[in-house]
Amino acid sequence: MASVSEKLTKPYDPASTEARIYDIWMKSGFFNPDNLPSRHKEPFTIIMPPPNANGRLHAGHGLTIALEDIMTRYQRMQGKKALWVPGADHAGFETQSVYEKKLEKEGRSRFKMDPQDLYKEIMAFTLDSKKNMESDVRALGASCDWSRERFTLDPVVVKEAQETFRKLFRDGLVYRGYRTINWCPKHQTSLSDVETESVEQKTPFYYFKYGPFEIGTVRPETKFGDKYVVMHPDDKRYAEYKDGQKLDLEWINGPITATVIKDSAIDMEFGTGVMTITPWHSGVDFEIAKRHNLDIEQIIDWRGKLLPIAGEFAGMGIKDARPKIVEKLKAKGLLVKIDENYNNIAKCCYKCNTMIEPQIKNQWFVKMEPLAKMAGDAVRAGKIRFIPENFEKIFLYWMDNTIDWNISRQIVWGIQIPALVCQSCNTGALDTDKKEGEACKCGGKFERDTDTFDTWFSSGQWPLLALGYPEKKDLIYYPTDVMETGRDLIFKWIPRMVIFGLYLKKEVPFKTVYLHGMVNDKNGKKMSKSKGNVVSPIELSEKYGADALRIAVVIGNTPGSDLSLAEEKIKGYKHFCNKMWNASRFVLSNIGETTLETKQPKLLPRDEEIMRELNGVITNVTEHFENFRFHLAGEELYHYFWHSFADIILEEMKPRLSGEDAESKESARFVLLKILGTTVKMLHPFIPFITEELWSILPGNKKNLLIIEQWPTSL
Repeated sequence: MASVSEKLTKPYDPASTEARIYDIWMKSGFFNPDNLPSRHKEPFTIIMPPPNANGRLHAGHGLTIALEDIMTRYQRMQGKKALWVPGADHAGFETQSVYEKKLEKEGRSRFKMDPQDLYKEIMAFTLDSKKNMESDVRALGASCDWSRERFTLDPVVVKEAQETFRKLFRDGLVYRGYRTINWCPKHQTSLSDVETESVEQKTPFYYFKYGPFEIGTVRPETKFGDKYVVMHPDDKRYAEYKDGQKLDLEWINGPITATVIKDSAIDMEFGTGVMTITPWHSGVDFEIAKRHNLDIEQIIDWRGKLLPIAGEFAGMGIKDARPKIVEKLKAKGLLVKIDENYNNIAKCCYKCNTMIEPQIKNQWFVKMEPLAKMAGDAVRAGKIRFIPENFEKIFLYWMDNTIDWNISRQIVWGIQIPALVCQSCNTGALDTDKKEGEACKCGGKFERDTDTFDTWFSSGQWPLLALGYPEKKDLIYYPTDVMETGRDLIFKWIPRMVIFGLYLKKEVPFKTVYLHGMVNDKNGKKMSKSKGNVVSPIELSEKYGADALRIAVVIGNTPGSDLSLAEEKIKGYKHFCNKMWNASRFVLSNIGETTLETKQPKLLPRDEEIMRELNGVITNVTEHFENFRFHLAGEELYHYFWHSFADIILEEMKPRLSGEDAESKESARFVLLKILGTTVKMLHPFIPFITEELWSILPGNKKNLLIIEQWPTSL
């Protein structure tokens, strides 16, 4: 016991312990389920949501790593062949926008670079960031199988993602369409709905005379091409006007002839019940124009500038042009009034906050209705459980109200769409069916599509691709057991994984979806660099230890609820780790020759009561783990160790340990070591570093690593 005492006389130091312990785990090979002892039979699988390989881990990643490692370590101790597959996401548009900021600081622009040169630069940046990100994951104690690590730009991943596109195309589930898309004028790319954010803003609402009608709009800059006035066919206020009727009227740049259109899409209760339409710059207006075979004309260019149709305002940006356009309409006597306090919901790019401009563009779309129905049916059949349960309704809402998915991105960084496009008629074809330069039926020629996939297209296939699909070696781990991720991905990532799992493998990709909330600053505010309130999990773990950070982000954090991360809380759990260390020192200094293998002696009545209490804790904590109540499991263990064991039981035992009653002393020594060994095991998923270190010191542990020890059962 001399070496044990010597080790325990020193205060616990995470900085000198954690890297050493992680190295021991790595050398053991036990992160790989193929190397686990024979008692580990039934598979348990988690696929890590691949962190974006464009920077260091943020606080949300810290929570993800903690929760998923807790699940993995618990199941491994339960005798499961626990596989946690790590990965990294190239993150498409997100990474390119990060790199574009770097280019801006250097006085460069991606629009003046050769696409291949830009791709090479971003790849070098990403691979360098990926190393740092993976180092951060290790520092937090992640017991994932690094031998199976995947990157979403690995050649095999690229190959299979492209093959999925080909399969969808052949099955009639992908088409090339001329449709309204979300366009970011700054980044010069289309975005899916989930890559935009809806912002509420007070915007002037303008009322203008349009011949005999009064129309309202928040966007007068789009009205130059408005030559159709639309009303509901049942609106009695406008019964005198007939569908197709022509009206001559004065408008922004002079006299025009407008046509009356009757369409039931018009809301008779909104405004005056009559509106002009700008089909190129409104999805609703575009659909009306398609139904009535109306002309469509672009008013605003791809960089957010007005086109020549705007006359004297051509070349001006929207913000500069809007007040001048209103002033001109006012001078012509066409401005009726302005509502300065109108609440408008507008879309903006989620990366740069630039206002989205609806534009019309030929893009690749996935037909979502049949795929979404398949996913909704699987959830309704109980094949996937959601934690918290209310997220099932959110999932089903998105599946029941889905729209076709634009998967084309006008960026270089990502997986290229394996297709060719006719330069004359925009017909699309697979790269396996046509060759560059080949003639199209229209007489035009096919050229390779330069667009890349929306990043969710490849990451939506992640559970399969991370397990080597379509190879069968690791598909014994599919479907996976748990998908743990942030609640904000319930409509971004989760549906796409369910859809692709069912479409490609005819099985759901996971049995349980566990959703955690957002990690905010200590005041409950969203973290952002501009606010200066970003908290780094690595900096905190370097200061207080990864164990303290891990348990701090889990205890008190109910599934789906946002977490306010205060440094004081992490510091408090650093004290808890010190308490464990000091309590262990006392126990090991006072147990004599008692070991974990010592046969249970005759216990005093009080000690039998203590053991019953411990059995109750084992039962409760195990039940919490099995029902994904990790916050309650951690809380019960924390209070039991600190308040029941350290504050009460240890204090009771001190006189007996120094007394003369041999039977009482023997009973006390057995109970203390049994409690210590059992709680060290149960706390291991939460605070793996200090518990592994303590386990190595406990006498009689047969030199097994704690990581593969058996979970405690009732004693």
